[in-house]
Amino acid sequence: MEMDCTAVLADVWLMLDGECDEATRTRLQEHMDHCSPCIEAYGIEEKIKGLLNRKCGGEHAPEGLRERLKVEIHRCITVTRVESTEG
Repeated sequence: MEMDCTAVLADVWLMLDGECDEATRTRLQEHMDHCSPCIEAYGIEEKIKGLLNRKCGGEHAPEGLRERLKVEIHRCITVTRVESTEG
């Protein structure tokens, strides 16, 4: 099945992050092997991802902030039980 460039470019980040299945990776790679604009866009996205990783990677939120977020998340979760009534 032939992929258009829009679909390929939409999935580039999935491929870069290793989040697509093997069949999708193969289809994307086959398209890019024959489409220089898509391989160029892939290269640009790859460089952006690398730059972001170098500049932002490895940073972690302070433990106090992490704990406050956990408390807020647990506080905001509402479990609703819906019982069916037969009429």
